[in-house]
Amino acid sequence: MTPVKRLVTASICCALCVVLPIAFHSIPNAGSIFLPMHIPVLICGMICGWPYGLVCGLMGPLLSSALTGMPPIAILPAMMLECGTYGMVSGIVLKLVHTKSTYGDLYIALVIAMLAGRIVWGIVRVVLSGVSGAAFTWAAFMAGAFTQAIPGIILHIVLIPVIVLALQKALPWRKAHK
Repeated sequence: MTPVKRLVTASICCALCVVLPIAFHSIPNAGSIFLPMHIPVLICGMICGWPYGLVCGLMGPLLSSALTGMPPIAILPAMMLECGTYGMVSGIVLKLVHTKSTYGDLYIALVIAMLAGRIVWGIVRVVLSGVSGAAFTWAAFMAGAFTQAIPGIILHIVLIPVIVLALQKALPWRKAHK
């Protein structure tokens, strides 16, 4: 894929970081449960590579916050670093892992990226809570990173590999480079 095609694809993913949360937030609590902003970031990292995934993950929440107020400023730094980690790690791991199964490679990259992003989110929340003087407990981390996010985690595990495979088959520049 040429740099221009990667840039266009990453830009579309950044736009989806604004549009998808708007759609999900029209249903109460759906945005925080299904984590729609994570979807285009993870896809961007897998399709365009880690540098584009990293930038999409950093810029997507920032653009969304500036244009819609979601995420709120208080959680924006944690979300930017979490999403940046998703985009970066999904691209790096997908490039490094070769199991001879495309689905296997996608699932390994996806799960590792999701775990890494949640760990980064937790670290940033701990640092920010230390600065603000508010407590961020292990229970709060587990609830925010995993318990409340179970529907989103399931959605990502089911949907993202299917979308990435469909894009790989549909985009003519992906076929030529396989």
